[in-house]
Amino acid sequence: MLEPKQIVVIGAGVVGLTTALLVQEKLRDYQVVIVAEILPSDPKTIKYTSHWAGAHHVSLAGPDLRQQKMDQDTFKTMWDLSAPGGPAEGCFLRIREDEFFAEPIANPEVLRVMPDYQSIPASDLPPDVAEGISFTTLTIDSPVYLNYLLSRFLAAGGSIVRGTVQHIAQVVEGGAGIFSGRKCLSSPSAVMVCVGLGARTLGGVEDKEVYPIRGQTVLLRAPWVRFGRACSSKNGLWTYIIPRRSGDVIVGGIKEDNDWYPLARAETTRDILNRALALCPELAPPDIRTEREPSVEDLQPIIIEDGCGLRPGRKGGIRLEVEQKAFKVPVVFNYGHGGYGYQSSWGSATMALELLEKSLAEAKVIRYRLDYHSKPKLL
Repeated sequence: MLEPKQIVVIGAGVVGLTTALLVQEKLRDYQVVIVAEILPSDPKTIKYTSHWAGAHHVSLAGPDLRQQKMDQDTFKTMWDLSAPGGPAEGCFLRIREDEFFAEPIANPEVLRVMPDYQSIPASDLPPDVAEGISFTTLTIDSPVYLNYLLSRFLAAGGSIVRGTVQHIAQVVEGGAGIFSGRKCLSSPSAVMVCVGLGARTLGGVEDKEVYPIRGQTVLLRAPWVRFGRACSSKNGLWTYIIPRRSGDVIVGGIKEDNDWYPLARAETTRDILNRALALCPELAPPDIRTEREPSVEDLQPIIIEDGCGLRPGRKGGIRLEVEQKAFKVPVVFNYGHGGYGYQSSWGSATMALELLEKSLAEAKVIRYRLDYHSKPKLL
């Protein structure tokens, strides 16, 4: 039997999983294989950023029209997935979100498209806040959602291979099977590179525009919090409260470029808790709030964990393009999402799929021409 035509996706973070899933569901003539060193069901590690994400859908795309479209398309898909009674409802929580800004909003049109959008009256703004808005959005329970994507991908006919890709050429020549001891009879039809921060060191890519943006958060058990709240500061730091459907709440955060430290710093954890409690006193257990003003010490018993992740930043933004001259097959790149991996995942995957389909069509035309001209002509 002939092997099915294969498309290899390198990377199993939220971007890689979403891309692989979309391709597998849209291009039924191909089998999509994910090759990754770390999978969603593995223990949390600094090498895998997607586990650590908050995550909520609040676009900060600014004037970047491409980013705006990616974020809006992703929200539409996630809103449908989060519908009551749907198979993915348990991954999401629909909430009311209040966003406060230390400076006037530079691009308010980005969030005006959100459901139930409205401005917050000046009388209701916290101190040192210039503007506030409110709208309906959703939060994502990262570990639950990642495993939903993986299971849906497998149900659609995709497969996974655990392996560490050192150079794109390994996959281009040998396919995904080389990491399980079985070389493909032919090269894959295409390769898609969704490796996040790994693009900095992956052979054949080695993109030095990619850099880590260290984030640190604290996970609390606070099921009484069912709303979102975030506030910027004049130095660009955001404090945010992100509840999950499970009753857990993520609070953060920090943004430290080119900081590779892999563990939570105790002083940063305390700073985050101080800022979070000041922004949202409701984080403290209700019985404490009825008796006195809560303190950070009151949050200690409800801490599940603190941790950090290295967001895959990239100068110039997300790389979405295809190369074929340097390789035998089309190689589609989809990485560099920074802190926006979840909220742009479906939009960027759609753009990557469009690049892939165009490249496969062009490759088919080239093969046809080569076959035609190689046939012997009758005299």
